[in-house]
Parts: sequence; C-alpha cells; structure tokens
Amino acid sequence: MATAKKAPAKTAAPVTKAAPAAKAAPAAKKVAAEAAAPKRAVNAAFMKTLTPSKELAAVVGTAALPRTEVVKQLWVYIKKNNLQNPANKRNILSDAKLKAVFGKAEVTMFEMAGLIGKHLK
Repeated sequence: MATAKKAPAKTAAPVTKAAPAAKAAPAAKKVAAEAAAPKRAVNAAFMKTLTPSKELAAVVGTAALPRTEVVKQLWVYIKKNNLQNPANKRNILSDAKLKAVFGKAEVTMFEMAGLIGKHLK
C-alpha cells in the first residue's frame, strides 16, 4: 500500500497595508502653501517701548518695555505673590502695589490690559 505524502500547509503571509498616497499629498500641499505664503509683518506700534508710571514701575521695574512685556511681567508678579482668586483664576486680587495701578481690590484678567494703559507713556 502506498502512502500519499501530504503537502505542507501553506502559512498565510502577514498582510500589510501600504499608506495611501492620497494622505501624503495634502501634507505636501500644506508645506508648499506655507512656503509660498508671505510672512506676517510685525506691528511696530505693538513693539514700541513705553515708560511705566512710578506705580507700575514698582511692579514691573523702571526700564522701558513694550506693552506685551509689561503684561508678561505683571503675570510673573501675580503668580509669584499668589494673587489669583482661588475660586476664579481669571480674577486678580490686588495687593498694595497692584491696587495703586488698578484702582480696585479685584480685577479680571481682561480688564488688566486696559487699566495698565493709563500707566504707560
């Protein structure tokens, strides 16, 4: 009696999907669009250095700074002295120095930029 040899079982090769070419195209278009877009011009008035009043200088220093840097320095002072309202972090509790600048015991962070404008020349 002859025995028939069995053929070895075929193992399935792992199926890998290639990344679709369509997804790579938008990324390439985005890079090309950013390179072709004109650079945004810096607003010179925004970067103009301003001298703080003596009340504001007690908080941010006497050096002339751009308005953006004054706001940044105010936040450094507020966080260093833990002057944010714990119940509502958007409100700032004024200590003696900030009360001279803001004129109030508590201001919102949105009011702050408007109130410091009076103290910059």
